[in-house]
Amino acid sequence: MAAAALKLGEQKGEKMGLPCEKDTDDQPAQINHESKGAAQDSGEVLDSSESQKMEPEMQIPGQTPSSKGPPGVDHENPLNTEETQKKQGPKAKTPAKRRRKEIIPQTPPQCDISAVSDTSELTSSGRPKRRAAKVALDYLHNLAKDLGAPSKSSIKETSKSGEADGTDQKKKTARGRGTKRKTPDYESDPDDDEDFSPGKDEEAESEDEDEDSEPDFSLNIERRLSRPSSKPPRGNYQCLIPNGLANNAMQPVWNCFSRTKKFRDENFSPWVFPEWIPSAKDWHFLSKSEAEKYLPQEKESASFTFTRESIKGQIKLQTVKRFESLPHHSERWDALFFVGGPVRSLEWCPCPDGAAKRQYAAIYCHKGMDDEHKINKLHTGPVLLQLWDIGDLQCKSRPSTAPHLAYALAIDDGCIWNIRWCPAGVWELPSTSRTAPQMPRLGLLAAAFSNGTIGVYSLPHPEALAAHHQNKGETSQAPLICRVKKVLTLKMGSNQADHKGQSGLCFAMDWLHVKPHNLLAAGFYDGLVGLWDLVSKSTLLKVKSPDGGVYLYPYHCFYAHDENIRTLCWCKASSNLLVTVGDDRMAKMWDVRKTYMPLLAVKRCLSPEVYWPLFWSGILMAQECCFTTFGQHGVHYFNSGYLGIKPYFVCPRKATIWSLSMSDWINTFAIVDNGGDCLFSLLPDMDKDPSTVKRRRYSVYRTDMVQFQPGQRLGDKEQEEEEVENAASNPRKEPLSYKGAIRKYYLHFHDLDLGNFAKSENRAMMKHLHQHELKGFAKVDQMPLSALYKVRFNPNMDAYNWILSGGQSGLVRVNCARGLSCSVMLKQLCEAQAQFSAMFQSQEPNDSATAVRHSTADTVQVH
Repeated sequence: MAAAALKLGEQKGEKMGLPCEKDTDDQPAQINHESKGAAQDSGEVLDSSESQKMEPEMQIPGQTPSSKGPPGVDHENPLNTEETQKKQGPKAKTPAKRRRKEIIPQTPPQCDISAVSDTSELTSSGRPKRRAAKVALDYLHNLAKDLGAPSKSSIKETSKSGEADGTDQKKKTARGRGTKRKTPDYESDPDDDEDFSPGKDEEAESEDEDEDSEPDFSLNIERRLSRPSSKPPRGNYQCLIPNGLANNAMQPVWNCFSRTKKFRDENFSPWVFPEWIPSAKDWHFLSKSEAEKYLPQEKESASFTFTRESIKGQIKLQTVKRFESLPHHSERWDALFFVGGPVRSLEWCPCPDGAAKRQYAAIYCHKGMDDEHKINKLHTGPVLLQLWDIGDLQCKSRPSTAPHLAYALAIDDGCIWNIRWCPAGVWELPSTSRTAPQMPRLGLLAAAFSNGTIGVYSLPHPEALAAHHQNKGETSQAPLICRVKKVLTLKMGSNQADHKGQSGLCFAMDWLHVKPHNLLAAGFYDGLVGLWDLVSKSTLLKVKSPDGGVYLYPYHCFYAHDENIRTLCWCKASSNLLVTVGDDRMAKMWDVRKTYMPLLAVKRCLSPEVYWPLFWSGILMAQECCFTTFGQHGVHYFNSGYLGIKPYFVCPRKATIWSLSMSDWINTFAIVDNGGDCLFSLLPDMDKDPSTVKRRRYSVYRTDMVQFQPGQRLGDKEQEEEEVENAASNPRKEPLSYKGAIRKYYLHFHDLDLGNFAKSENRAMMKHLHQHELKGFAKVDQMPLSALYKVRFNPNMDAYNWILSGGQSGLVRVNCARGLSCSVMLKQLCEAQAQFSAMFQSQEPNDSATAVRHSTADTVQVH
């Protein structure tokens, strides 16, 4: 260590006033060989009289001052010490040698040296105080200045503060002696760090010092101070916004809201399919007796109750009649209604941005609670497709009206396994003036039936249909149930060869999301995918049937899977990309222009539903609990390969996830599972690896099956006593039918306060959610009365934070995630509403929409 310090001292010695070889070349030293030999025998390092006087100021780490110099040594030449040290090197002193030290009184200096103080100081024991550390620090100050260290003034201030209070200096800038050294900063010189780091010699020297000596500042202090600049400490820049979430969690939400608005303005058509305008002559109202065979069988719902977070109240059991509802809650804004059967299909009706009108939803449920259907056989039968008026939903205000059934469609084509609305360009104002018998159009709805066909309906606004019903003079009935003619029927095969339903049932279907919204894709039981161009005028694809209907055949078909296609989805930003998921446990991405080979194929597990987010190059897949690795069941994000991101485990669950829906407005998806849980999760920015980002998921509500207590059930007491006796005789027997389940259990809804998410980890609802994500259990021998099968986020800008969900019980719930709204998003919403109002107020009533007659001149009659 000393050799390294002397080597650098030779380079900078002139500034320090230290002797070096350059100074000794002019005055050769004369060395007494006899004394030199005596010094070697004694094992002590010799020094001149001048170096003795300078010793308290110029002691270098690794050397110890000699207490007595042997006679006969030339004291005028300081090189004697250097040569002796080079030959012999420093030796560790033993305790015996330390005891032989003699105290030599300090004599006044006989020469003027600037580096040495005028007077010497003695300790209480008579030993001169050591100044080696101070000299070394001064030397390093000058060296750091030449090497580009901080300013001289700042270093002097640091040195002075260190002399005044060594303890405070160590707390502020230095580590305590004996602590581990940190890895050198990338801006520091590793060679300098190695040369001037304290070694074993310095530690040995510190042991020789008495308690009354001045504190020895470690060289690490100055090494850290001499760095040109150090990185600022990493601070926590997160802050909580009024909804209780951190700003970094809400940043993707704010970005996606404005980006979604811009995308819809550029890629959504304002007006499409002008020839498909609802006509009153195609609607036939059914009497009460005629409509009876289409209605669901259950006239009253199962018993249920609510427990809302932070709202205390007694558990009060209640039921709801068929097609009736509970009003929106005064504080939480949630609502509930009963459709009469297990919910299998559910979709919000889309409307333009800023329309700020009533929100509608199309819902299909099975007729019976215990109905079973075979997926490998076609069948027909009477069913009811319901259109519900949910109310005037806003992001920051409670709806004033309760949900009610607007009207229903009586259909004879069998069960409806999937429904889809046209994404844009088909909605118009209810006050649109049209020539009779045409009515203002609410939207276009496609429904996949169990007979292997797909029907497209043009639905009017409920106000216009009710006005037409009153004009006919018929007796009013609630609800309105109508039989309506399809505007188009999609079939497999061709006009020359009837397919006769060989492809089986259609479970998967999706409408193209970008303009001109003319393509519809559907997947069938045999693994075949069909693509239809709804605006095609080809006489080979579009034909007219004898009953007056119009059939359309696909322009392209391809086999995507070896088995049934469970779900498929268009890319939200392209008309060429499609993803399909089948029972062969494969998920495949396709370019519909080159369907001979998929772009990507992933084999994992069974997936009931898939979604392709608007802004991310990947897909979200919900999973069934079978064929799933333990601990990996839930929702996964699979990148398309563009960014090379590994599969991301977004949301863990225990039970089978039956449905998944995402809102591109707020970059959030919602799921429901077989255990009765409804929750949503905030997605991070998926354009970079999200594996290090915290997963944020929150419960909307939880559904529990609770057994009745004696005297708690509403109904006949005698029947209740018999059932209690039967249950006591065989307590392990679980009811397998709906009737048996509602006699033994009632549904208990636990709702989370969605207005604020502050300290959500400490809430009882969230603790239960995290504890039962992987450690829960499912009763496979129990009637799944609490199971949820469908969930949908509202796709409209005016009600982007409203969630609709339903399941086995036939109870459909409407919930509002108010906490996902903020001032930035509400400002853009107000601008869109003002723009929409100004656009329609500037037009005349007759010009608000263009009425186009329904024409079939381009069709061919088939006999």
